[in-house]
Amino acid sequence: MIITRKAIPRRTVLRGLGASLALPLLDGMVPAAAAIRNTAAAPVKRLGVVYVPNGMMMNHWTPKTEGLGFEFPTVMKPLEPFRSYVQVLSGMHGVDGEGPHARSSTRFLTGVPSKPDNGSDLLAAVSADQIAGRTLGRETQLSTLELAIDGRDFAGSCDDGFSCAYTNTIAWANDTTPLPMENNPRVVFERLFGDTGSTDPAVRKARLRKDASLLDSVTERAGDLARQIGPGDRAKLGQYLDAVRDVERRIQMAESQSERELPVVDQPAGIPGTLGEHAKLMFDLQALAYETDLTRVVTFMMGREITGRTYAEIGVPDAHHPISHHQRDPAKLAKLTKINQYHVQLFSQFLDRLKSTPDGDGTLLDHSMIVYGAGMADSNTHGSQNLPILLAGGGAGTGGRHVKYSEDTPLANLHVTLLDKLGVPVESLGHATGKLPLDPLAVL
Repeated sequence: MIITRKAIPRRTVLRGLGASLALPLLDGMVPAAAAIRNTAAAPVKRLGVVYVPNGMMMNHWTPKTEGLGFEFPTVMKPLEPFRSYVQVLSGMHGVDGEGPHARSSTRFLTGVPSKPDNGSDLLAAVSADQIAGRTLGRETQLSTLELAIDGRDFAGSCDDGFSCAYTNTIAWANDTTPLPMENNPRVVFERLFGDTGSTDPAVRKARLRKDASLLDSVTERAGDLARQIGPGDRAKLGQYLDAVRDVERRIQMAESQSERELPVVDQPAGIPGTLGEHAKLMFDLQALAYETDLTRVVTFMMGREITGRTYAEIGVPDAHHPISHHQRDPAKLAKLTKINQYHVQLFSQFLDRLKSTPDGDGTLLDHSMIVYGAGMADSNTHGSQNLPILLAGGGAGTGGRHVKYSEDTPLANLHVTLLDKLGVPVESLGHATGKLPLDPLAVL
């Protein structure tokens, strides 16, 4: 048999003025021989980490029963439509028992606690996401992507006796190098798709005046590509371009609204006014990064520890951190439960986006492993036993089960297991004692 059809290169991009637009996996990128065998391109696995701050209302988080058929508690109710993709993992601990907020965020992916210092003598460890990125990043434009909602604070609201570096990130390049988490959607968008050659706001604005839209600059090349691919790929390409345009439009709207309002020192232009709008943009940017294989490893802080963010949009005008020290006050407990559930609701919308995005022989959600959780359990006591952790996505096996591990199981054991599933095996990580028992995960 003579095969004449040539596949479009997987790394094809549409180039325009100051921009290069990566493409999702199209059927036309599958080698011709594989297409004749009616097989899809081998999917890649993605790792995501979504961190929420200030602990959790554990009695509204933890399912009452183990195994299959558990009932979703109040906080996790928004995840019920994704039951088959969700594994609730209870019982794991965070290393050092009760401790300050700074240690909660630092140990979440490193498996070691931070130490008190003034910023001149940091000590943590390389985080699991960076270990994954060093290997998986050989195949992608970006080895990892670090996202956040809150800006970086350097004084006034960090943990007593600890550098702000510990609460501003969960990603560490090595023992002494914390990685910045980007919270400006415009900066993330241009990192993924733009190419201004400068981070100077004036340079970026000049480019925007010259070329109002990224897609406007690649329209002709997109049309050329559309004529080379089949109807299915044309529809997929159209949906992807519509998604990119929608994200860009929302960023531009946020910027124009910011210009009309009084300036806020710690809130750069391009950041929406509510956490909900902001989180949706950041999650959509993460989905686009996965879809185009620009990176396979993303960490996202829905809030930094000790954040004083308020949630008027859901009827909670109080600052998050003070009400997390609820002292069993019923009013504070109710408000904290609403915040916890709101975070999960936003996360569920991200899962829906991944589930609705085709990827090879499945969807992005089928081929992802997303860890969601907090670095402390009961916020009132700063407890680190029985951390609130769940694993979403089909990359780690079928979900639908609540697994409870023994109380001597470090959270780092989960990361060792996930790295192994990503094809990046490590002997240990921080205070890990080995992999999680494979049987519970294997049969989920």
